[in-house]
Amino acid sequence: MRAIVIRQPGGPEVLELREVPTPRPSRGEALVRVRATAVNRADLLQRMGRYAAPPDAPPDIPGLELAGEVDALGEGVTELAPGDRVFGIVGGGSYAEHVVVHARTLARIPAGMSFTDAAAVPEAFLTAWDAMVAQARLASGEVVLVHAAGSGVGTAGWQIALAIGARPIGTTRTAGKLARARALGLKEGIVVEEGAFAREVLARTGGRGADVVLELVGGAYVAEDLACLALRGRIVVVGMMSGSVTELDLAALMHRRAEIRGTVLRARPLEEKILAGRALERHLVPLFESGALRPVVDRVMPLAEAADAHRAMQSDETFGKIVLEV
Repeated sequence: MRAIVIRQPGGPEVLELREVPTPRPSRGEALVRVRATAVNRADLLQRMGRYAAPPDAPPDIPGLELAGEVDALGEGVTELAPGDRVFGIVGGGSYAEHVVVHARTLARIPAGMSFTDAAAVPEAFLTAWDAMVAQARLASGEVVLVHAAGSGVGTAGWQIALAIGARPIGTTRTAGKLARARALGLKEGIVVEEGAFAREVLARTGGRGADVVLELVGGAYVAEDLACLALRGRIVVVGMMSGSVTELDLAALMHRRAEIRGTVLRARPLEEKILAGRALERHLVPLFESGALRPVVDRVMPLAEAADAHRAMQSDETFGKIVLEV
């Protein structure tokens, strides 16, 4: 099969299209013919040698999500059949024509959704759902601050918030991205200048602050999050594009009885990834079928142009997901 292989740690130029052996499914697994995958920040970090693949994933083939068709099944799999259209998350290896995954981590693609749209869903929407709803307990009527509102996880986050009846306030660093988010349905947004947004959030909430923060930027943003957090508010750190170190006011943390937690999806054990696959099918697929959620695709590129796709993501000028057609 064809796959994008990381020749050695480095820039986008180290991504090479090669012929590699096609994997075979074992008991409980499915072999999926990948039709589309999408680019994630973790792919860039893996390419640079800063984020090793988990033990159950190919060490040199990136890719954390897939959309495609079941090609073959291992022993004991009864919930899927060859030809089923499926999507889901993987520990790595989806920049390829085939990938083997545990069958219970897959969900059926909603009827009428294209493979390229489906590929933009699993990592972004599962990350946002898991962080905001499963971990931070976001509920209808609450305020959620969604940073990087034009990113893949950001666009997923504020859409999910609207779908469950919460009130999202999105932040971006450019007016252009905020305008695009508004056009898709985001009602409230802030263009962040010099890293400051807390006063604006407090002003918009009558001084109450945000109940939940979906933190995708990291660095000094976390201190600003705490400054505009509601009593018993929850901050979930998902990304750290602006750095992994910050300074916090612990007195404010205690006074607000706040929670700050970090989360990752890729490195979780199989049983938790199966739960994520079930959440995708039970909670998110119905929202796509109803039209409450929709994938946000910045561009679709062929797999052979993976290096250019990485360059596009590094530019921070994209809106939504970059999808690779396989």
